[in-house]
Amino acid sequence: MRMSMKMLRGLLIPALALILSGCDAVLLSPSGDIARQQRDLIIISVVLMLIIIVPVIVMILTFAWKYRESNKAAHAEYAPDWNHSTVLELLIWSAPLLIIIALGAVTWTSTHKLDPYRPVEQIDQARALKPGTKPLVVEVVALDWKWLFLYPEQGIATVNEMAAPVDRPIEFHITASTVMNAFFVPSLAGMIYAMPGMETQLNAVMNKTGDFEGLSANYSGAGFSDMRFRFHSLSDADFDAWVAKAKASPEPLSREDYLKLEQPSEKEPVHYYGSVAPGLYNAILNRCVEANRMCTSDMMALDAQGGQGIVGAYNVTSLDAATRARIGLADDGQRYVGALCVGNSAAGQPMTPAGRPL
Repeated sequence: MRMSMKMLRGLLIPALALILSGCDAVLLSPSGDIARQQRDLIIISVVLMLIIIVPVIVMILTFAWKYRESNKAAHAEYAPDWNHSTVLELLIWSAPLLIIIALGAVTWTSTHKLDPYRPVEQIDQARALKPGTKPLVVEVVALDWKWLFLYPEQGIATVNEMAAPVDRPIEFHITASTVMNAFFVPSLAGMIYAMPGMETQLNAVMNKTGDFEGLSANYSGAGFSDMRFRFHSLSDADFDAWVAKAKASPEPLSREDYLKLEQPSEKEPVHYYGSVAPGLYNAILNRCVEANRMCTSDMMALDAQGGQGIVGAYNVTSLDAATRARIGLADDGQRYVGALCVGNSAAGQPMTPAGRPL
């Protein structure tokens, strides 16, 4: 039995090494400058905390050994009347206080410096960003369960694949179609949420060419596990060739095509769209891809002016059956708007917008 236990322990070490050999510590070896700064922040925070943790662990083991019951040495005598040491109190409280101050300073500066909405200010540690450099704008839409990327400057769109030139700043505009997801390319930058009806932004830059993985880091339903995409960091010439490849696709991404694409699907293959309907991303963001839906930006503008209930009510009543079904207003016999009144007649009778008495 003892021999078998020794053999088992002997096999555990190589087995553990074999398992860990398949790990890709991408967070500790990123390819983008923003991710590199975030990695440095992680290392600094861990080192600062270890300054306290390591001595505490060492002292716990030392005290346990020194003051064990079997130790009869004179220096380990029991001293029940001891109750205070000024030097010891200063050591106990000053070290954690200094660590907290250091962590607070690092957190404060990095929170502002690594704000995802803040434009990139450098290519990497050794290269500053040239004045007038135009970032590549990529509009990202998290669908169920796939990623849609729109390139407004290039006039193309892709599904589950994106590309960007190396050493060029990227400006992401991110939203979602239905539920919340989290856009995350570990080699590029930290994750940021994608939420329906809202836009988040991320500014980053990739410093190495290669093929990297992107994913959703927020559970969003049945197809979440396969909600992944490829991020290609390319040279300028290769990026131009990739754009030309997408432009050559005969498929356009119209609003009708988007509504079909928006339907839930799993393990969606890569798609290229050679053209994109004008204003599609803003329509997705404002929840008005269908032509007969009022955009949320228009609703908010009306609310800012004091509200116009009749216009909003007409927006509800004008939805066709297909649109009502898509947004969860299936026709179950209920009436959502019974009447629209604009005032009273000369006789004091309420009138409809068409001028008919109610």
